[in-house]
Amino acid sequence: MTDLFSPLQLGDLQLNNRIWMAPLTRSRATPDRVPTPMMTEHYVQRASAGLIIAEATNVALRSNAWECTPGIFTVEQVNAWRLLVEQVHQAGGKIALQLWHGGRVAADSRDQPDPPLSPSGVNDNIETITVWGRDEQGIFRKKTACPSRAMTLAEVEDTIAAFGRAARAAREVGFDGVQLHAANGYLPHQFLSPYLNHRTDAYGGSPQARAQFALQAMRAMIAEFPAGRVGMRISPFTTFNGALDPDPVPTYRYLVDELARHGMGWLELADTNFWGGQFDRDQMLSLTRPVFDGPIIANGGIDPQTAQTLIGNGSIDAVSFGRLWMANPDLPERIRADGPYHKAITKRFYGGGPDGYNDYPTLAEEKSLA
Repeated sequence: MTDLFSPLQLGDLQLNNRIWMAPLTRSRATPDRVPTPMMTEHYVQRASAGLIIAEATNVALRSNAWECTPGIFTVEQVNAWRLLVEQVHQAGGKIALQLWHGGRVAADSRDQPDPPLSPSGVNDNIETITVWGRDEQGIFRKKTACPSRAMTLAEVEDTIAAFGRAARAAREVGFDGVQLHAANGYLPHQFLSPYLNHRTDAYGGSPQARAQFALQAMRAMIAEFPAGRVGMRISPFTTFNGALDPDPVPTYRYLVDELARHGMGWLELADTNFWGGQFDRDQMLSLTRPVFDGPIIANGGIDPQTAQTLIGNGSIDAVSFGRLWMANPDLPERIRADGPYHKAITKRFYGGGPDGYNDYPTLAEEKSLA
């Protein structure tokens, strides 16, 4: 029977297990969005994952969702990622990069900030947006998002191209794959949402038109990576960050069918609403399984026992764990031993140093101390 420790083929890439590390935004990059040695240590510690999906990474300067999140659009950023990827590979790991544009999910603390870019400049539910940044003392706190403005057609096209440029940079530094972040109310999700997308050009209106931004960004990435090594994260039913859709099925059924037709490598289903006690996993599987024949990765509110059941019965192909990986850098070993598991220290999630980030012990370290 297929289980969490069975190999998984991802295009031409074979993964050692199905225990993926979910992308976790932790704001440990520099203010100029350059990855730090602390981040390298974090990923090297977790190299036993079947696949690490590295944290959401800005593809352009105007993608400024959260402070101290990494980018991949300057030479300094690219060079830092190259060193990080090399060390993960030396540790025996495989790592993909999640490509990100926050769109209207952004807070600019400058005296005269540039308005964030969004499909149509809708700001009437701006209070639903979650953005983290530094206060006057340098402590990370939730901030108020800045009002956005509608993107010009040229800005839409340039942003799509930015995803392609970011994918090219990721390939050149050695990443094993790339993932488009089209979930959780960020820019591709904003285009998918009829509440936020009121455009009358080729990127708005019908479900098929609203899906074009995500599809074209994905095509730009596939132009730089083999299709089997390109993935997408979606959360069709979430209300997080206000990208609402009263009936997401037509749009997402079309989107996922097109992703399959292009041979995209994997689809990650982010069950974001579970943070509020609502589970959408079954709805998402019913929506995607009939039309996507590649690996489907489940994320959100899943413990190892549930993960094993879902993989064993063929509902999904792998699980991307988030908080469990945060607090347990040797997660596969702990799953084999049936625990024990540490709990992540939530107050240390965003910003700060290695405490609550790189100082969780492995089982071997605990035994040696005992």
